[in-house]
Amino acid sequence: MRVAITGGTGYLGSMLLQRLRGEGHDAFAVRRGPASDPRSMWDPAAGWVRPGTFEGVDAVVFLSGTSIGAARWTAKRRAALREARIGSTRVLVEHLRTLPAPPRTLLTASAVGFYGDTGDHEVREGAPQGAGFLATLVGDWEREGDRAQEFGMRVVHARFAPSLARNSEVIEKLLLPFQLGLGGRIGSGRQWFSWVASEDAIAAMTFLLAHDSIEGAVNIVAPGAVRNADFTRALGRALHRPTVFPIPAFALRALFGRGIADEMLLISQRAYPARLLDAGFRFTYPTIDEALAASFSPAGTPSMTAA
Repeated sequence: MRVAITGGTGYLGSMLLQRLRGEGHDAFAVRRGPASDPRSMWDPAAGWVRPGTFEGVDAVVFLSGTSIGAARWTAKRRAALREARIGSTRVLVEHLRTLPAPPRTLLTASAVGFYGDTGDHEVREGAPQGAGFLATLVGDWEREGDRAQEFGMRVVHARFAPSLARNSEVIEKLLLPFQLGLGGRIGSGRQWFSWVASEDAIAAMTFLLAHDSIEGAVNIVAPGAVRNADFTRALGRALHRPTVFPIPAFALRALFGRGIADEMLLISQRAYPARLLDAGFRFTYPTIDEALAASFSPAGTPSMTAA
């Protein structure tokens, strides 16, 4: 199988490239850059794709996108986040539409942020879109990708939960207080936290590429969502640090802004990987302690960033 990966030089893309090549597939990263550079294959911000880039490709994996949690969600930042995902997807789909023989599959890296705050309710792939900026962003992004179905492509939306590796956005925001011995539950600690180990995220993507019968939304989450207080204790065990200092909601809002605090750190999401499990996928790290032990070992795997 010949696979083109946008965002293929990032952590997630690099891991996926290595995995696919190790399985004998012809996988390559779609290099972003100016048209004046002959090595560049596309620049979605400028609206161009170099002819021939996607010809003879069986599947396209879309991993491009500005980091969701890197800066406060100002109006300007929200617009940039939408353009980086929705605008780039539009450029890609319109180009693929022009090909005489488009790839069979488009797999996009989506997010469980689609569901918004779900409280104590477990959500599977058929659950409706939630409320909030992130839920709207993810929903609009998926609908943009769905336009590839109009010319016969199989479209899969991989709805990732946050990864548990050191450089995932959620973990990075929590590491400093833990390293100082000041870690603790976030807010009430009652909110549900969905997660996935990096290795399982990559394995799930290769699984989806290989199973042509699967299309639409697929939750890339471990089957064992935990409450924030339980996650906090597990993280403390993995880091060998105490977890006795709660982090109040107002402190997170002051530090990161209300949007990131409420929709990424304080939100309650209890997602379940129903479609993966029904299709026969098996997780290497199904429990929080197993995943954190692997992630924070000296040979811990690098992380992907969830949208």
